Amino acid sequence: MSAPVELHPTSIRRTVETLVHSFAASVVERDERGGTPKKERDALRKSGLLTLSIPTQYGGLGASWIETLDTVREFARIDSSIAHVYGFHHLLLATVRLFARPDQWEPWFTQTARHEWFWGNALNPLDTRTIVRKFDNWYDFSGKKSFCSGALDSEMLIASGFEETSGKLLIAAIPSSRTGITLHHDWNSFGQRQTDSGSALFEKVRVEESELLLDPGPLSTPFASLRPLLAQLIFAHLFQGIGEGVFAEIKHYTVHETRPWFSSPASHANKDQHVLRHYGEFWVELEGARLLLQHATRLFDEAWARGEALNAEARGHVAIAIATAKIAATRSGLDLSSQLFDVAGARATHGALRLDRFWRNLRTQTLHDPIDYKLQEIGEWALNDELPTPSFYS
Repeated sequence: MSAPVELHPTSIRRTVETLVHSFAASVVERDERGGTPKKERDALRKSGLLTLSIPTQYGGLGASWIETLDTVREFARIDSSIAHVYGFHHLLLATVRLFARPDQWEPWFTQTARHEWFWGNALNPLDTRTIVRKFDNWYDFSGKKSFCSGALDSEMLIASGFEETSGKLLIAAIPSSRTGITLHHDWNSFGQRQTDSGSALFEKVRVEESELLLDPGPLSTPFASLRPLLAQLIFAHLFQGIGEGVFAEIKHYTVHETRPWFSSPASHANKDQHVLRHYGEFWVELEGARLLLQHATRLFDEAWARGEALNAEARGHVAIAIATAKIAATRSGLDLSSQLFDVAGARATHGALRLDRFWRNLRTQTLHDPIDYKLQEIGEWALNDELPTPSFYS
């Protein structure tokens, strides 16, 4: 176990920069290979950044959500798979904080900081195949679960199932190594290839009552209902990071590698009028999304700080801000990651560069939450002054 890392913006920034440099050296090869980024996950463990969102009294670094999400975006510029599982780790810590009693989440926070635990996801409430049966003072979780991002190589899981008699969604925090849990190496998407978002099988997994997140539980209060908004905000930072990563990579390629079109009057591609227009469009889209995201993150941080004093109206305004930022980051990222070849030229399609990975990663992740429904929510607010109703996804 590594020594605790002091909370200081400069030291955190240097730690992130060191990891980014390390991840960048292997990201192309790892994108092709897929599978679990074990070395990179262990580097995150040793860095202390897995404790970033944990308050200092529990051994963490006590960062704000602004600071924590900044690191998610920094990683996404280079490696969006790493950024995904790292962001989800902090989301799952927030889940136990929002859904559980202090006598539950406080020890989990302390143990996470002390033992460098990585948290993985086996929640996905849209997958109803895991059934929960209640016994005297424990529960049996049995069934399958899909899209279990980061579950492989994790120490703790957030898992869900539906109670057999009532149909109620039950969520639990359990060790990933518990008897009866099988995490399959079956993730094979064309993007986000190292998120290990495959399936899990629960075979008579014993879950103690003390491991269920029942008090206050999901969506029970405006504060507890911040959980889906944090998930949306993490994805917005992930998408913005991919867009910024595309911009940085293709800017370097354009300046150093791209040749001007034969009929261009410019002697270098970076002075071609059409290339410059594209870069102007790229900048406007990215900067607009960045400012919207900055605003949404600040609102979320303020809402989190209010705790149980947060009311439904304030929560609704945060939801609108996050949805707006996420849509902007989605659109700008998809535009940049597909149009990059318009400014880079035919040679940029060389397979060894794998510059298509930015589009593949973003396209894969954006499909999990179509923006059409977010636009509908925003439309209800813009036209009818109706704030979104909390759900597990917004």
